[in-house]
Amino acid sequence: MATTATRTWLVTGGLGFIGSAFIRMILRERADVRIVNLDAMTYAGNPANVADVASDPRYRFVRGNICDAAAVEAAIGAGVDAIVNFAAETHVDRSILEPEAFLHTDILGTHVLLEAARKHAVARYLQVSTDEVYGHVATGESSEGDPLAPRSPYAASKAGGDLQTLAYFTTYGTPVLVTRGSNTYGPYQYPEKLIPLFVTNLLDDQPVPVYGDGLQVRDWLHVEDHARGILQVLERGEIGNVYNLGGANGRTNLEITQRLVSACGRDMATHVRHVLDRPGHDRRYALDSSKAHRLGWKPARDFESGLGETVAWYRDHEAWWRPIKNGTFGEYYKRQYAERGAR
Repeated sequence: MATTATRTWLVTGGLGFIGSAFIRMILRERADVRIVNLDAMTYAGNPANVADVASDPRYRFVRGNICDAAAVEAAIGAGVDAIVNFAAETHVDRSILEPEAFLHTDILGTHVLLEAARKHAVARYLQVSTDEVYGHVATGESSEGDPLAPRSPYAASKAGGDLQTLAYFTTYGTPVLVTRGSNTYGPYQYPEKLIPLFVTNLLDDQPVPVYGDGLQVRDWLHVEDHARGILQVLERGEIGNVYNLGGANGRTNLEITQRLVSACGRDMATHVRHVLDRPGHDRRYALDSSKAHRLGWKPARDFESGLGETVAWYRDHEAWWRPIKNGTFGEYYKRQYAERGAR
């Protein structure tokens, strides 16, 4: 089949949650763009996430790690117009258990990609980051110019990647952009994160582990809104700038838990276990996203309907998550929660 694509974008980590949503959106909405997906296929990289676009002639998959310069070169091939870096170790709990893996991927891997972007004079490099780099925000909202104050190995590794990215702009003139997104939810999310973990546990009539009192506040953003915000920054953002992508939708973990328990037809008394809180658990995140709003981006998905649709997706796609939870995930779950009192 003929293609009219005239641009090529390298997407790293495109078998993951947000990266795969971005790829599906681009191939659906940008007929002039080819996608090269470089992914190491770690535990959270799932080929099923892009199964519906895998045969698109504008899509090419390359298996490789962003820390491997040769793999990055193979993915870039004759050249790319943009690099969008989703590849990362992303789960705070895992970073507490195994911090070195996060430093390796999120810092060294970012360096390798930045060097490739510099070598090949890539027109735009976008680093996908997180609101967690700002640390705990007691009141108000974090703005892009606020100091970074990460409090977990994961957040620190992402902050390191951000700072490298911005340093390449200052030192070498590399055309970089950084997005910092809030907690993201939706289909295809690996079930170690709060919403898919709790939904799949509840669908199995199993209890869910709530850290501490559950009153930690997170700002929730649908994955489609997050992917669209990244696209907006990639295409319209000012080089050398950081853009927050928040949902303006702060909720306590306990409120989210109550909604999920109700949506799955369970009850709080028998299905919720308050467990020992994790070390350094940030109490609250909140983002000022007005800078991204000025580019023309705002979240479009209503949280209540989005959450309901997400629960329905996991209910209807057991074939996607059941193999994950029946595999090595069980070993991680036991290691993470058994000593905290979750059963």
